[in-house]
Amino acid sequence: MEIGVYTFADITPDPATGRTIGVAQRFGEIIAAAKLADAVGLDVFGIGEHHRLDIAISSPAIVMAAIATVTKRIRLTSAVTILSTLDPVRVFEDFATVDILSGGRAEIIAGRGAFVESFPLFGHDLADYDALFYEKLDLLMKLNETERVTWQGRFRPPLADAAISPRPVQREIPISAGTGGNPESALEAARRGLPLTLANISMPPAKLSSQVADYKRIGAEAGHEPAKLRVALAGHMHIGETSQAARDEFYPHYAAYFRDHAPKTTYATEVPREEFDRRAAKDGPLFVGSAEEIVDKILYGRELFGHQRYLAQVDIGGLPYAKVVRTIELLGSKVLPAVRGV
Repeated sequence: MEIGVYTFADITPDPATGRTIGVAQRFGEIIAAAKLADAVGLDVFGIGEHHRLDIAISSPAIVMAAIATVTKRIRLTSAVTILSTLDPVRVFEDFATVDILSGGRAEIIAGRGAFVESFPLFGHDLADYDALFYEKLDLLMKLNETERVTWQGRFRPPLADAAISPRPVQREIPISAGTGGNPESALEAARRGLPLTLANISMPPAKLSSQVADYKRIGAEAGHEPAKLRVALAGHMHIGETSQAARDEFYPHYAAYFRDHAPKTTYATEVPREEFDRRAAKDGPLFVGSAEEIVDKILYGRELFGHQRYLAQVDIGGLPYAKVVRTIELLGSKVLPAVRGV
């Protein structure tokens, strides 16, 4: 079992003080958090991509390159790369550069994103939402396989024996498909033999277990080895000394995050305390509690999904950086040793 953390770099006023930090400070804290995650032994650090004034990172690869220079062993991934509205050639070149700078630690989680601002921003039609993603995903996989590529599709100029440079340190950059619970997205990943990263924000995990089982079944039927069909789960997390202290401390930030940033077409933007507590229950999707409770929830999920990685978003809603630090330290000192061998 691997444990990692990721960030979307939301810019949210602290609900207790009303204070909002600037983008430069937010970036500095993210780089410091990545350095700490590396030092305490976590496995992965992820950077999200958005194109909004209220969420600061639009280019994960640039931030990952900065993190590569101050870390030694932690793997660096996008979370996610909005592949539908990007040029796969540019994506590959950027992440190959990160791979070189990090000594072979780059990964890509490719997704379509919960927000759609990037479609008009980069001149794409929402009517092509699915077709854009799958054509570009297939091209990205081909670019990853060989240094010279011949290809033709609908959404970008053709490639004729094009040299793709630079090449990564790794033989291939690990690419997984990221989804927020769309069953068809998981099945398309299975058909391509891609690992799956499943973000679960509000659904009881037990309701998603059949989706993961179908992903593994379809992947096997398509001829892919079980070792290629790796599963990662992702969600929100906060760790305190006790369950009640963790919930009381985190709830205002969690509620502010949904109120200010959640896509209205996907999630309710008002999260009452009773709904928060329901999500934080033993069988819920929200990982908030003592370190011991977090271990129990990870192991509960492991029984349901048989997954190999959990990624935690720990810095949402204007949560003060000192509290982010505490969660990362507890993940490294108490949670990771308890789940490493499962």
